[in-house]
Formats: sequence, C-alpha cells, structure tokens
Amino acid sequence: MLDCYAKAIAGLGTEWIGYLSTTGVYGDRAGGWVDEASDLRPAGERGRRRVAAERGWLDLWEQSGRPAHLFRLAGIYGPGRGPFEQVRAGTAKQVIKPGQVFSRIHVHDIVQVLEASMARPNPGAIYNVCDDDPAPPQDVIAEASRLLGLAPPPEIPFETAALSPMARSFYEESKRVSNRRIKEELGVRLRYPSYREGLAALARS
Repeated sequence: MLDCYAKAIAGLGTEWIGYLSTTGVYGDRAGGWVDEASDLRPAGERGRRRVAAERGWLDLWEQSGRPAHLFRLAGIYGPGRGPFEQVRAGTAKQVIKPGQVFSRIHVHDIVQVLEASMARPNPGAIYNVCDDDPAPPQDVIAEASRLLGLAPPPEIPFETAALSPMARSFYEESKRVSNRRIKEELGVRLRYPSYREGLAALARS
C-alpha cells in the first residue's frame, strides 16, 4: 500500500496511524522471550514482508512526520475465531511438539490496545500485543474441550500430524512475547490475560 499511497498519506493531517504487524517478525526463539527491543529474525517470506512493511511505515514517520505506530500481534482469537467449532465437529487436533509455545491475544484486547494508543499517541512507538500466558497449543484445545464437557482429541506427534503448509509453518516458531510495554506505557489492563479467561467468555457467549 505504501508503494502506491505513501505521498498521499504523508499529505494527510492525521493525528494517529497504526500498522498491525505480527510477532512473526521475531522468528523462532526456541521458547525464549522477546520484547520490542529484540532483533528481528523472520523465518519465512511472510515475516520478511512484514519487516519491510514496518520499515516503510517508520520511514514515513521519520520523513514526513506522519504519526505511525506499529503493533505486533500474536495469534488472534475471539468470537467466530476459536477452537470450539473444531472441537464440537471432532476435527480439532492436539499436536504435540515438545517445547512449543505460542502467544495469543483476544480480539477485544487488540481493540483496547489501539484505543489506548489513540488516546496517548507516541509516533514511532512499537508495541507487542499479546496476553500474559504463552502456552502450548494443545493446552488450548484441552481447555476448550473441558469447557464443552467433551473428551479432548487424541494427542498426535507433530512429525506425523496432517497439517496444511500454513499450519505447519506456525510450528516452526516457538517464543514467548513480552507485553510489558502496553501495560506500562499505555496503561492497558487486559480483559483476557490468558486463553483460559478468553475461552471461558467465548463459551458463555
């Protein structure tokens, strides 16, 4: 988009611009922690494109003064975007890859972070948007099954799991993402600090 519209955006009198990126820009950390100061090590083409897009928005801010902010989103879930449908249909999988952890964020908390940034603009700022509890993916499936009163699906080793290329690519990266900056700088108090609260709310809706 910036390739086509950077000049037009630079000419706008906007007070706030937000670019929604991904924690995939950090690449694989073998389960280790990253924060906004960590170096970027994207593993795949999607991650490399996001790094380039981030750089474009920061260049726009530096060159034109347009108030760009970057938000690196973890795995998104929420209404209509969660594990319940798969668990009910019997298509959910508990894929086991030892040491694998993902960070997540409920869509309502994404909105909360963006609103907090709009209220406290800080052009050039970068924020990780994730909850407090990086967790193995099979734990989320097990919790969704428990909330539905169903037996969890059998565990399947990652090496033999039938996964789409997209799904398999997510397992190539394991990391824990710090969200301290959204709390300290933006004053955000997460509505769903872990997948447990988030799934419980979805189960009630």
